[in-house]
Amino acid sequence: MTKSANLGFPRIGLHRELKKSLESYWKGETDAAALHATGQALRARHWQLQRDAGIDIIPSNDFAYYDHMLDTTAMLGAIPPRFAGIADPDQLYFAMARGTAAAPAMEMTKWFDTNYHYIVPELHAGQRFHLATTKALDHYREAKALGIDTRPVLVGPVTWLSLAKSKDDGLDPVSLLDNVLPVYAELLAALKAEGATWVQIDEPILVLDLSDSQKNALCQAYAALSTPGPRIMLATYFDALGDNTDLATQLPVDGLHIDLVRAPEQLPRVLKLLDTDKTLSVGVIDGRNIWRADLDKQLALITTAWDAIGPDRLEIAPSCSLLHIPVDLDGETALDDELRSWLAFAKQKLAEVSALTLAMQKGRSAAKPAFHASATAVAAHKASTRIHKPAVKARAAAKIALGRGGVFSTRRALQRQRYNLPAFPTTTIGSFPQTAEVREQRAAFKKGQIDQRTYDAFLEAETKRAVRIQERIGLDVLVHGEFERNDMVEYFGEQLDGFAFTRNGWVQSYGSRCVKPPVIYGDVSRPAPMTVRWSAYAASLTDRPMKGMLTGPVTILQWSFVRVDQPRSETCRQIALAIRDEVIDLETARIGIIQIDEPALREGLPLRHSDWDTYLRWAVDCFRASASGVSDATQIHTHMCYAEFNDIMPAIAEMDADVISIETSRSDMELLEAFRDFKYPNEIGPGVWDIHSPRVPSQADMEALMRKAAEGIPADQLWVNPDCGLKTRGWPEVEAALENLVVTAKALRR
Repeated sequence: MTKSANLGFPRIGLHRELKKSLESYWKGETDAAALHATGQALRARHWQLQRDAGIDIIPSNDFAYYDHMLDTTAMLGAIPPRFAGIADPDQLYFAMARGTAAAPAMEMTKWFDTNYHYIVPELHAGQRFHLATTKALDHYREAKALGIDTRPVLVGPVTWLSLAKSKDDGLDPVSLLDNVLPVYAELLAALKAEGATWVQIDEPILVLDLSDSQKNALCQAYAALSTPGPRIMLATYFDALGDNTDLATQLPVDGLHIDLVRAPEQLPRVLKLLDTDKTLSVGVIDGRNIWRADLDKQLALITTAWDAIGPDRLEIAPSCSLLHIPVDLDGETALDDELRSWLAFAKQKLAEVSALTLAMQKGRSAAKPAFHASATAVAAHKASTRIHKPAVKARAAAKIALGRGGVFSTRRALQRQRYNLPAFPTTTIGSFPQTAEVREQRAAFKKGQIDQRTYDAFLEAETKRAVRIQERIGLDVLVHGEFERNDMVEYFGEQLDGFAFTRNGWVQSYGSRCVKPPVIYGDVSRPAPMTVRWSAYAASLTDRPMKGMLTGPVTILQWSFVRVDQPRSETCRQIALAIRDEVIDLETARIGIIQIDEPALREGLPLRHSDWDTYLRWAVDCFRASASGVSDATQIHTHMCYAEFNDIMPAIAEMDADVISIETSRSDMELLEAFRDFKYPNEIGPGVWDIHSPRVPSQADMEALMRKAAEGIPADQLWVNPDCGLKTRGWPEVEAALENLVVTAKALRR
């Protein structure tokens, strides 16, 4: 009989219980026992929720305190030598993620094309592995004790190795497969002995362009793992298998999961090539976005699979883990009824999976209420007048000049004459600490407990304090601190037409870091200036240059839940024109340095190289459109972080920002090599302080990084700045680190 399945559930809890418990533990306010009690309670609640939703196959080991890739690294005992002296397993785990006073954290980057960050494994030649943790086994037992027989989830060995970084020149991490497989085999055997009949092994690299060594590794891995343990459901997601379809369908596993939301067109070929004894899991409910499914449309897709392989080899599931969407829509009572009827969060996605499964088992009439609600919502969405605005569409369709007036060398001369900055100019990325008092005042204002005048007076005082601190420390280009902003995307979305917001729509970005993505439901425009008031106020407090801070169009697009009724490129251009209006207004207010952050440019890159050019063309054009309305004497900055840049350097150069700041400290300046090898023509600020770690780097540490940067990049192109914004840090460490940063710049000037 056809079964319903889930590939993974959000970890953080409806009210971000995991975040709060983690941060309390890190501050020393609670102990490890309290943290683990929170984790156990969340797992039990989520397993029960899935069972109550009618899900037949429920995952375990999808829960992580920080990151599932880091969990796999810990499981394999792949501990970087700099952490070898830490005996306590909890302290060791978080030291790898966050660093210590003596050891920098492991590198962090984006999980495929999502905004989820994973901790990058560090491997070296001849490395040995062993089963260092039994978390997968422990969580299976934990669920079983509650009467729930789960399907454990593991990151596949070839995906884990492919996403790792070698610390030795010339080493391909995939070459260590022989050393990794015995550990997987040992764990699978233990799970089987414990009673597990199936295990889900995620190999999302199967949707990428694979090398011959990766293809051979997949064959070798599953030939070795097909016998010692439970039956294997091989899970792929985020795109089509494409030219890896033959490989994926013929691997010696018992089931294959494919993403039919991102790539419904792959179904016929998969059905044609799938071995006759394999189970097919069809991912037909979107695990990446929050729009309600068209159940009739998805039922037709499932029926195609049913007709080809029959009911007993079919599972119905979300497209990927539900990690990437909020937990439950039920609490979003502030949304209007029409908009709310168009949405589905994780709990509602499970109900959609169950409804489709019931319809396949007993006929559509058995799930009639769910199908009726779906059809009603789909029809209402198509007919709604709030979505489409002809004037916005007409403006986006019109041509505008994308370039600045002069080439970079001309602009640079004018900007240097205007600001007369020293060599190695110093600045920050934008935000300053969002203290408890800042958050409390914002909450009080939103609840109506204080009025606008009182709130503005508080924000002015915080802004003035930040300006004075920057002046005292000696930074060259200042920022206003962004105390009025809740989030770098949400803040702008709240002031743009076409956006809606949730109260509890939290999604994990990494560790305890959660974001609440806006919902882009309609055409986007800017009714009024968004940032000018605070940038202009801050500029009035100082004689030093004040940098205006904006989030770029691609990042606003990527970090929102985006409408699916028009191309993403069209929505992005609408956002770009709204940001352009803001850039022009900032310049009019005499803000002559403006940063348009685009940390998500690389994240949005399609997973297949053949699709890159189309994306990069419209993404770069949107950035250029946002920056193209100002004079050559206005200096445009951008910022990027936690991504690999090597493959897209021509596109980054084509953005033609006067200054780009990038995150490089976690990689020990390795990420700067792309800019060095490409001979990036404009100015660069390589980050010298990993702001996601509580560690305050010394002046010597920062100077060493900058000297490493200057080995391959001309000194007159270099700025000195942190990796990212400082909102998550505390004032004492911010002041200490920025003092070291300024001393570093002065030493370099000498």
